[in-house]
Amino acid sequence: MLVLAIRMNDAAASGLGVSAGLDVALPEAMSPGLQRIVDGGIELQGDVVVWTDGARWAAPPPGNFPDLTGWECFVNSLPLADVVAVRVVVDAEGEPSISEGDQVVLLRHGVALALRVCGMAAALDGPVAVRCVVAANRTNGTFRFHRVRPGQDWVLPDLDAYESEKVVVVEVHPCHID
Repeated sequence: MLVLAIRMNDAAASGLGVSAGLDVALPEAMSPGLQRIVDGGIELQGDVVVWTDGARWAAPPPGNFPDLTGWECFVNSLPLADVVAVRVVVDAEGEPSISEGDQVVLLRHGVALALRVCGMAAALDGPVAVRCVVAANRTNGTFRFHRVRPGQDWVLPDLDAYESEKVVVVEVHPCHID
C-alpha cells in the first residue's frame, strides 16, 4: 500500500484553483522537456535517490552538504522554465520576471512531474519514500526531490511561511500492513 500526500500553501492553492478539483492543477499534457526527463527515470545509488545518470557530475554524497537530503535537493534540482514553455522577461538590471499566469503553468507541470517521480519511487525494488518540492515565484520555478528521512526535512512545516512563493509538496510513502 502507498500513501500519497499533497500539501500546498495558500498562494499555490489559489493559483492552481484546487477548490475546483485536483484535475485543474495538472497540465493537459506534460511538456516534451519534462517527458524526456521522466523517460530517463530515477534510481537508487546507495542511500540516495537520483535521476538515472543524473548525479554523475556531482561530488559523492553528501558532498559539501550537511546531510544526504541536502545533496539530493541539489543534484535533483530542475529549473522548470528551462523545460516548460513560459515567457521569462529580463529587465534592464538582468532580473528575470515571470507572470502570475506562467508561474501557475510552472506549478502545474511541476506537480505533474512530482506525481510521476512519486510513481517511479513507488515502483523501485523496495519502494522508496520521496518528497518532491515545486516552487514558483516572480523570478523562477524550481522542482526538486529527495528521499524522505527522519530529521532531514528541508521544507518549513508551515508552507505559508514562504510568503513570496507558490509552494507544493508531493510525497509518497510505502506502508506495510501486517
